[in-house]
Amino acid sequence: MTRLNETARTTAVPYELRRLGTIMSADPGDPLEAEGVLNPATAWGADGELYLYPRVVAAGNVSRIARARVTVVDGVPVGVERLGIVLSPDERWEHGRQNAGVEDPRITFLEPIGLHVMTYIAYGPLGPKPALAISRDTIDWQRLGPIHFAYQPELKTDLNLFPNKDIVFFPELVAGPDGRPSIALLHRPMWDLDWLRPGEGATTPAGIDDDRPSIWIGYVDLEDVRRDPAALTRVHGSSMIAAPEMGYETAKIGAGPAPLRVPEGWLLLHHGVSGAKPKGFELAHGSRYAAGAMLLDAEDPRRVIARSAEPLLAPETAEELHGTLGNVVFPTAIEQIGDRRFVFYGMADSSIGVAELTRLD
Repeated sequence: MTRLNETARTTAVPYELRRLGTIMSADPGDPLEAEGVLNPATAWGADGELYLYPRVVAAGNVSRIARARVTVVDGVPVGVERLGIVLSPDERWEHGRQNAGVEDPRITFLEPIGLHVMTYIAYGPLGPKPALAISRDTIDWQRLGPIHFAYQPELKTDLNLFPNKDIVFFPELVAGPDGRPSIALLHRPMWDLDWLRPGEGATTPAGIDDDRPSIWIGYVDLEDVRRDPAALTRVHGSSMIAAPEMGYETAKIGAGPAPLRVPEGWLLLHHGVSGAKPKGFELAHGSRYAAGAMLLDAEDPRRVIARSAEPLLAPETAEELHGTLGNVVFPTAIEQIGDRRFVFYGMADSSIGVAELTRLD
């Protein structure tokens, strides 16, 4: 299968990340944080304050999504004030008999519809499934339910059969496959079904011969969403745009924060995983998670026009090397404070770090 990004491109992505430190670590006195705080979303409140939405993990790997006010000193985020839980695995489809979780949120403010949209992963009886919640004030969140992928005959498969992670919306409208203004999102299907049916292996869509988890794009009809926000859960026109390629992403890749509009196009920070190959969606101890970047075409974000040959940020500090899952840098949010941009990322599935994103001259 020929991907739209299989055209002449460069590995020069003129951006870099500089780590600034740890912004949040688990509170040893809080049982809801017994196994770590990690992989946060962010959003600006109506009060002009920046809020962090970390995944907090209780004993037994039960995840919830919390809310915390970001403390900013001299224009730099340095800490948080905890404000409680905004989403728990309360729905039956968000937990099984021996597992539960609402995990790894990303939040995008979709200006065309005036809503903050949170994507998250519901760890239910059939593994990780992507789901959505919306908010007007960043305080109260209304579930829209699981994402449903429309059937595409050319793929000869049903994307809804497979676990899916790393879901994030573009903040602005883009041209859909039919050329109409559309809401776009990135997602990452996982084809290995051995966890559910031992011996089943990986069943990839027609024309896809690489079963490693890769970045896909899909679209939502704008007019449908304006009539009913629940239409955000109905995705069509999915296609793969980027597979593992570089040395730091030999096992899998996945989208990070919402793509950022920059002069060159759309800047997408992503995580690349090397080392031990994971089975299904399970964590792979011995893997290394690093943060990379790619540029997507401004007019057609299905096209990758540049890609970093080396990671922008790789595990180096004690917090990044040691934790629930060591050797992990996992970017999930970007925010601008003043004239500076900051990236929030998970550290070894245990803490949350912040790095500054700058453009190379």
